[in-house]
Amino acid sequence: MTVFPARRAVPSARALPPVAVPHPRVEAPGVLEPARPTPLEWARRRRAERGARRLEAAGARALGQLDHLGPAWHVIEWPRTDVTDVLDRGQDDRAGFLAIGPSGLFAVTIADHGRARVLVAGDVVQINGKRPPYVAESRRDAKRASKALSEAVGLPVPVTPVLTFVGSGVISVYGLPKDCLMATHRELDRLLVAGGSRISPATAEKLSRVAQHPGTWLNGTYRPTADYRWYDEGRTAADKPAHRR
Repeated sequence: MTVFPARRAVPSARALPPVAVPHPRVEAPGVLEPARPTPLEWARRRRAERGARRLEAAGARALGQLDHLGPAWHVIEWPRTDVTDVLDRGQDDRAGFLAIGPSGLFAVTIADHGRARVLVAGDVVQINGKRPPYVAESRRDAKRASKALSEAVGLPVPVTPVLTFVGSGVISVYGLPKDCLMATHRELDRLLVAGGSRISPATAEKLSRVAQHPGTWLNGTYRPTADYRWYDEGRTAADKPAHRR
């Protein structure tokens, strides 16, 4: 049985005192209405949104090429933009990730060129008549990642820059840059494994855990000794057995 709460009796109309009906409040025109963007601001915002979606799709295509590398490889998203870059540029218009595996550590930078033709001559990359500093940015990202990981681990951790092009346009190469690998997203997996086995899967796993920690990228505030040890209890780097080549 449902029991409804008792209601107070409604007084008759004669017993009701006269009530003054308040006048509707009239707001000043334009007080509650949000400021409408100008046509130029609207066009810039739409262009930025389209660019962000294209970068996200390009990064997904590059990541999809690494799915079959195996459990020994780890892909880490990391803050590729410094605080000073955010203040200067407003937002990061680049995409990329860290790839850690037996071949080493790689800072992959994604360049989405769509259907446009790409001309590469050493450090110079030209797309639609423009020359974006993709190679310099790739080197800077790899250097920053190497510095942060080295400070967190306490040992030098080299990171190789990789520039990956995503698109269907023709790529003409007249000379590759130095100290920076370059490939299309379809060749990215083969490029990463071409270096052979330089580190063990256990070391790659440890480095991926360090890279995943947010404190690694905050002025080296992360210390991995609290989570795990690089060597077993009572062992040091000098106790490792020598390997013949």
